[in-house]
Amino acid sequence: MSAPAGSDELQVWVDQDLCTGDGLCVQYAPEVFEFDVDGLAYVKDDAGELLLSPGARVSVPASLRLEVIDSAKECPGDCIHVVRSSDNVEVAGPEAA
Repeated sequence: MSAPAGSDELQVWVDQDLCTGDGLCVQYAPEVFEFDVDGLAYVKDDAGELLLSPGARVSVPASLRLEVIDSAKECPGDCIHVVRSSDNVEVAGPEAA
């Protein structure tokens, strides 16, 4: 798998049906991920609000690209999906090439 190009904007989402609540994502990128009262991880928007809708996506801040990609690679539940905004190709997560 090649690393995403620096100019490609990335988006991330969490599949809560697969989330095991281990919290690695929150440790890697607390600006992007947070637990809700159900013990599952969700993504946060630019204002820090949890997006509780299934499949909700947020843009990955350029300064946190590596942390978000690492969280997807290390996630024990394989529930974090990082995709290129331009073509929706998964660059990290369970469906990445």
